Amino acid sequence: MRTKIVAGNWKMNKNLEETEALLGELAAKLPDTNAEVIVAPTFVNLASAVNQLSHSVIQVAAQNMHFEENGAFTGEISADMLLNIDVDTVIIGHSERRSIFGENDELLAKKVKTALAKEMKVIFCFGEELEDRKSGDHFNVVESQLKNALFDLDASSWKQIVLAYEPVWAIGTGETASPEQAQEMHAFIRKTIAEAFNNSVADNVTILYGGSVKPNNAKEIFSKTDVDGGLIGGASLKCDDFMAIVKAI
Repeated sequence: MRTKIVAGNWKMNKNLEETEALLGELAAKLPDTNAEVIVAPTFVNLASAVNQLSHSVIQVAAQNMHFEENGAFTGEISADMLLNIDVDTVIIGHSERRSIFGENDELLAKKVKTALAKEMKVIFCFGEELEDRKSGDHFNVVESQLKNALFDLDASSWKQIVLAYEPVWAIGTGETASPEQAQEMHAFIRKTIAEAFNNSVADNVTILYGGSVKPNNAKEIFSKTDVDGGLIGGASLKCDDFMAIVKAI
C-alpha cells in the first residue's frame, strides 16, 4: 500500500520565533492520521525544528541541497550537513528552483543521485508551465522531466523517491486545475514509470499533487485513485488550514 503524505513547503517564510510558534501549534493539533506529515522550514531553522519535533511524528525536510559533498560553493548546503542535524528528506526540483534559479534536468539528476547515495528520501518535483498546457504538450514535458532526472536509476532506488507533480500553470496564475486533471496526470505518470521500470515500482511510488491544495478542495483531490497526498505551499503556513488538509487525507 502506498504511503500517504502531506508535506508543507514553507519556502522563504517564518523567522525562528514564528517557526517555533507554528511548529508548536502543529504538534498540538495534529489529528490521528495514517499519513506521514512533513514540514520544510527555511535552512536556518531546520536544526531548531528537528529539536522541537523530536517527540512528534511530524518529520522535517529541507527545501534544497547541493550535489557536491563539500567545497567552494558559497551559500550552498550539502547532504552531509543536513544529515548531521537529522534531516534525511529533501525537496529537489521545485518549480521555483527551476524557473527562478535556472536548475535544469541535468543538475537535478546530480542532486537526486547524491541524495540517494546518502540514503536520503527525495521529494522530486516536476510539472508543466501554462504554455505547455495550452499547447497540449504537457504530457511530453512531464515525461521528459521524469526521464532526464530519474529514469537511469536502479529500480531499487525508487523506494527512496516521492514524486510531487506541480502544474505550474495552476499556481498563482488565476487558472484552476480540476481534481480530474490532477488524476489524469497522476495516472499518466504512473503509466510512464511502469513502462520504464515495472508495475511494482509504479504501483508503490507515492505521487503528491502540488497545485494550490486548500482546505476546501483537498478532500476531493485526495479522493482520486492515483493522488497520494499533497505538497502544500501557502496553506501550510497556517496551522488550521494545514491541519484541515491533513484531516482530508
